Parts: sequence; C-alpha cells; structure tokens
Amino acid sequence: MQKPINLTWIDKFYGRSPYFINKSVQYWLFSIFAVMKKLLFTWFSVLLILNVKGQSSAPAAKMDFEAYNPTPTLVVPTNPTMRARFPFIDVHNHQGNMAPGNLEGLLKEMDRLNMKVMVNLSGGNGTNLKSKIDNVKSISPKRFIVFANIDFRGVGEAGWTEKAVKALEEDVKYGANGLKIFKNLGFSVKDSEGKRVSVDDPRLDAIWAKCGELKIPVLIHTADPKSFWDPVDEHNERWLEIVTHPGRKRGPDNPVPFETLIEEQHKMFKKHPKTTFIAAHFGWYPNDLTKLGKLMDALPNIVVEFGAVIAELGRQPKTARQFFEKYQDRILFGKDSWVPDEYATYFRVLETEDEYFPYHKKYHAFWAMYGIGLPDNILKKVYYKNALRIIPNIDKSQFPD
Repeated sequence: MQKPINLTWIDKFYGRSPYFINKSVQYWLFSIFAVMKKLLFTWFSVLLILNVKGQSSAPAAKMDFEAYNPTPTLVVPTNPTMRARFPFIDVHNHQGNMAPGNLEGLLKEMDRLNMKVMVNLSGGNGTNLKSKIDNVKSISPKRFIVFANIDFRGVGEAGWTEKAVKALEEDVKYGANGLKIFKNLGFSVKDSEGKRVSVDDPRLDAIWAKCGELKIPVLIHTADPKSFWDPVDEHNERWLEIVTHPGRKRGPDNPVPFETLIEEQHKMFKKHPKTTFIAAHFGWYPNDLTKLGKLMDALPNIVVEFGAVIAELGRQPKTARQFFEKYQDRILFGKDSWVPDEYATYFRVLETEDEYFPYHKKYHAFWAMYGIGLPDNILKKVYYKNALRIIPNIDKSQFPD
C-alpha cells in the first residue's frame, strides 16, 4: 500500500485544511517535491566533493621565505670554477688550531683550491702565537703567515700602552707578519674604569704607530653591516640573517650607532698616515662603492679585502669591475670563514662573466650572482701581487711573474 504523504506543512503554509486539493494532485505535487529534494542533495554533495579535491590540488597560498628556492629556467653559458686560475693568497682566514696534524689537512685543501699562502689572523700573542709559528715552521713555513693580536685587558692601567707595544715588538720579532684587530674593539673592549674603548682611543695610538715603524699592516674589522642596526622588517635585506642569528642585531645603544664606529675607524686611519691599514669586508661599504672610493682617495694608506662580501660585488658586476679597474693596486683577496667549497663562488665572480648563478649562503644573499670577468693582469694583483707588496716575508718564488 502507498505510504500516506504528510501534508501538514501545507496547512501551516496556507492556514487551511490540506484537503481542499484533490488527493491525486496532492500525491503528484509531493512526488515531484521529493524527487527535487533528492536531486538538490546529490548536487550539493557533488559540489562539496569537487571543492575539497580542488583545494587539495591547489598550490599553497603561503610559503616560508627559507623554503622558497625555485629552480631557474634560464639557460645561459655556465663556467663553474672550483680552482683559482692563478695561485692566490687568502689574507683573511681564521685557524684556531694550527697543530701539525691540522696543518697537513689544511695543505691538502689549499692545494685543491690553488691557495699558495694562507694568512691566519687568529695568531694570538705571546706563547700562544709562538706555538703556532713553531708548528708552521716545522710543517710548511712557506705556506702560512701568522698575524698577532692585542690583549686589550687592562687598557687605562698605568703602563698598559708601553707593555702592549713591547709585546707586539716581541711577537713580530718571533715571526708575526701583521696585526689583526677584531671587532671587539669598539664593541665590547672596556678600559679599567668600565668605559667603552673607541677605535680611535688615543691610548692605542702608540700601537698603530709601532706597526708603521715595523712595516707590518693592520687588518682591522670595525662594526658590522649597516643593516644590523636597521629595523628588522620586510624592508631589511638582512632580515633572514638577523632572525636566524639574533645575536647579530644591533641598535643605537648596542653599543653605539654604526656611523659612530665607522667614523672612529676613519679618524684613526687619518691620524696614522705612515701605517698601512687593511679594511676588512671592504670597510662595510661593498654596497656603496662610490663612497668607498672617495674614502680610499682621501686616505692613501688604506687597502681593502672582500671577505664575506663577495655577494655584494656579484650583484653589481659593471660597477664592481669599474671599481677593481680603478683601485686594482689596493684590493686583496680575502674569504674569512674557512669553508673550502665556498671559494668557488669567489672564483666565479672574479674570473667569469657568468650570469645569474646562486650564492652559497641564502641568509647572506637571496639574490643571484653575476661574474665581473676581471682581466688576468688585474686578477693577478688581487690574487697575489698586492699581498706580496703589503705583507712582509711571503715567499715570492711560489708565484708567477
């Protein structure tokens, strides 16, 4: 028997008895209604399934900046360079352990890169320095140069300056061929009264003067990239480096503004014209070569090295090449951190005219590199000739003309 259809809703809708409609008509109407109801339910179910599938196959709306690393579709000539075209001197390296066993391993890596001489800026002073020099002499005296460092503890105490100068003289006499000043001078070095020691503190003048007298260069690192003082937001090119290395963030009171530190350094350069200063990291102006050029024009006693800033040169190949052409006698090869595989980026930027190739460390540079294609005569100066002229006691027989 046919199941009776519930028609009470019509009564509610029309406010009258449902029996005013013929029963056959009632059955016909509500049969149509039931079918339409099923069709609508089926249709909405299909739409829901299609929508879910569409969402699952759609690309993600957001992605972490660190994760975004697209493969370039650009097809251009490539010339990866794993070994330098000419033997070179790395004037900016740090080796805390120069034990004989460690030196043997270093020599193998140096030979692979065509690095003839490594300058270790972390020589220390006193007995620590002497042990490193002794190890170098016993293993390979021609391949390593060691710079001394100043012990700034006690600045301001009676006789400190004289003791520091005497210690430097002894270190040079024993075999140190330069002086390295770390960025702690200006940042964290304090005198006996707990006050910050500025880079141009007059109590240090005798040290810089002595270096000029001994004819040894001073390789000095002052401050950090200017971006470390800028707001950490979407406009800061060093945003990724700061958020992954928060200890590098600086501020106007940490300890002083960038401009203050750089001005102190330049005053010191100007005050000691007879001393040769090697400004580490292009003096933190690799991103403003016009300003750096004006500084070098004003101060003929400074030269520069590009440790850790090759990414800045690789994104401005035309301007960088012009700079190298003009100051070709005052630029030295420097790398800084000892990661042998990263030297390939330096060689490729300097030697080739390759386009749009990656940098080896994204938090330093998320942009692509371009080669500046230095001619051989300039490349030789950057790789070894300038260093041979500026740093004493490097064996010249290891290099071509």
